[in-house]
Amino acid sequence: MDQLALLFILLLGAVVSVPVGDRLGLPAPVLMTLLGIVLAVLDFVPNVDIPPDLILPLLLPPLLYAAVRRTSWRQFAANVRPIILLAVALVFVTTVCVAAVAHAIVPGLPVAAAVALGALVAPPDPVAATAVAGQLGLPRRLVSILEGEGLFNDVTAIVLYHVAIAAAVSGTFSPWRAGLDLVLSAVVAVAVGVALGWGANRLLDVLGDTTLQIGLTLLVPYASYVLAEEFHGSGVLAVLTTAMFLAEYATDPDDVLTRLAGHTFWDIIDTLVTGVAFGLIGLELHNAIRTASGRWGEMLGWAGVIVAVVVVVRLLWLMPATWLTKRLHARRDHDEDIPMGWRETVVMWWSGMRGVASVALALAVPLKTEDGGAFPDRDEIIFIAFGVIMATLILQGLTLPWLVKRLDVQSDADHEKEFEKELAVRAAKAAKRRLREIEAEEDLPEELSEQMLRRAFDIGLRISPDVGEDERREAHEHRVRRLKRVRRIQGEMLSAARHEVVAARSEPGADPEIVDRVLRHLDVRSLR
Repeated sequence: MDQLALLFILLLGAVVSVPVGDRLGLPAPVLMTLLGIVLAVLDFVPNVDIPPDLILPLLLPPLLYAAVRRTSWRQFAANVRPIILLAVALVFVTTVCVAAVAHAIVPGLPVAAAVALGALVAPPDPVAATAVAGQLGLPRRLVSILEGEGLFNDVTAIVLYHVAIAAAVSGTFSPWRAGLDLVLSAVVAVAVGVALGWGANRLLDVLGDTTLQIGLTLLVPYASYVLAEEFHGSGVLAVLTTAMFLAEYATDPDDVLTRLAGHTFWDIIDTLVTGVAFGLIGLELHNAIRTASGRWGEMLGWAGVIVAVVVVVRLLWLMPATWLTKRLHARRDHDEDIPMGWRETVVMWWSGMRGVASVALALAVPLKTEDGGAFPDRDEIIFIAFGVIMATLILQGLTLPWLVKRLDVQSDADHEKEFEKELAVRAAKAAKRRLREIEAEEDLPEELSEQMLRRAFDIGLRISPDVGEDERREAHEHRVRRLKRVRRIQGEMLSAARHEVVAARSEPGADPEIVDRVLRHLDVRSLR
């Protein structure tokens, strides 16, 4: 088996793991990691040959962009306090605790190398957290916090990691320089992200064509990451900034086709890249096995201690952080999302799985220092890092569904239904306002005006049937049944038309381009 065949196996696994995970009640990323582990121990499967410095640039930009599409700047701003406590403060605390313990238990491990280890195992993986949480029906407030934490903790961790690696390689460390690097990295990243987001937004208007617009959205995350790194900024933060800018300003409510096609496209990209990323995590197990050759007991002991530190520190941090956030929340008129009760706090604690970023940073640890010597304890760092990744991803990923069910942590269905009803009412009122404006401008027949008024009311009812009164709801349901029958008949008519056009594609002298153009017209008509 060669590398290309292995890639196709991972892509196939990424597609198959979704329905299998739904049936088994397990997260697809965890299943892909298990698949990677199985492949890693098979003799005929080759070792993955991807340069470590390419893993983050290839995998993170599309994953982060896809994740940001599910959130908004308003949601981030509302949850900035919990996100800072988790994505910044907790990453710092975890890095310090892991570094202190690793320096104490691993003989001869320098402080800088220990800090590098702490930084690369500190950030919970954004893809794992959101993929797992999204399938478990958790309360939206928990999902929002996990998404925010996952999106921004890599920024802090990667900067800390680079500072620690530079200190270990050069043998010198300046706290002031490290702090300045952190600030400059963030400033450069935000500047690049905003500039590229603004430029991409203008270019989207120029392109016009749906295919070209969606193609541009695939290139933009990579461009943002590479440009920020080129100017010594945080590539991760640049991608997040660009994606949030586009989500906020590049949305045309009337561009239905681009929105539907873009949603489908990014769902596919998210599924495939996530599957490959977590499959690679499992495949990299051979590195850890090779590193521990002859020293299994000692190195497993170190990895177990660091796993315990990572897990316990998160719990000890979340309890007071949640309490503090609740106190501040009670004192202020603020709509931020916070965990409600100890059960949700426990679920948040157990959702701290490590993944793609930790793997990439572990494999990117340099082989040598500036003086030509070997990087101190590189093998030990890689083995401990993989121990933390496997333990948190597999153990927590497999048991999180059971824990959620056991603690009975579920989404607030009543609140979600009420908000949906509120949006339905607003949508219907907006349609009626526009109808009154048209009536003031045009002389509409009374019959047409009444018909349009009923349709404006139906807009809200189709979103949320609870909007209307019983009598009007029954009338609406009657119209819906009639409409469904009309649409069924129209669908069968359009299907017959499509079959006829497709058959014409094989006829002598038929121009495939014209056939496809007519077929596209029929497909768009079917969406109406």
